[in-house]
Amino acid sequence: MIALSINLNKIALIRNSRDTRNPDIPRHARMCIDAGADGITVHPRPDQRHIRADDCFNLAEMLEVEFNIEGNPMTGPRKSDRDGVGDYPGFIALVKEIRPAQCTLVPDGDSQLTSDHGFDLKRDGDTVAPLVEELQALGIRTSLFMDPDPEQIQLAAQTGTDRIELYTESYASAFLNNNNVDQVFQQFVEAAQVAIDLGLGLNAGHDLDRHNLPRFASLPGLMEVSIGHALIVDAIQMGLADTVSAYQSALGK
Repeated sequence: MIALSINLNKIALIRNSRDTRNPDIPRHARMCIDAGADGITVHPRPDQRHIRADDCFNLAEMLEVEFNIEGNPMTGPRKSDRDGVGDYPGFIALVKEIRPAQCTLVPDGDSQLTSDHGFDLKRDGDTVAPLVEELQALGIRTSLFMDPDPEQIQLAAQTGTDRIELYTESYASAFLNNNNVDQVFQQFVEAAQVAIDLGLGLNAGHDLDRHNLPRFASLPGLMEVSIGHALIVDAIQMGLADTVSAYQSALGK
């Protein structure tokens, strides 16, 4: 069965538009879990534009399902410039203190609106591998955010990571525009097979939605999808509980 991990960043973004605790992040995590979500994902960036460091601690205290924290492992501590918002301790420091079930390392920066590429491990492999080892020593399953590039996936395996998360924007765009969908999806099938052959667990995420998900769920070896933006948008119209159920149905459950 493919696990559905719901990314709460957009819930936090709504909250941060006002000086308020509403919508409450742990409460909405509980709503997702009660509706059938298999896990919760957050991506705390150092500018704390949506999920904040204190949200991660609050979620860790109440979650009974898998907690996945994703972010750039190269980001260090940063002072907050907003009243009522604590400092950012640095990504690795945050993860080491919380010790979530899974940590997904992502090569994003402040200037990116959202994650838009996987690791280049020809360049970064020697830096990433010790971080993977450090997190695994704490009992944290590691995953690397990767493009569907067989050569890069082979390099990912050399870091010792437990899993990779395939960056799925190209598939979602092809599906939306009905442009070479078969060809693009085949790229992901080939990438998935490389991961399987190398003994890597396989996650996926970015712009997956309830329309393109049923086909993507047929990807060999797929273990988990992380979905936030599209799911929260659907929840505005459908309600959160019904939306979670719809996404689980799209996964074949």
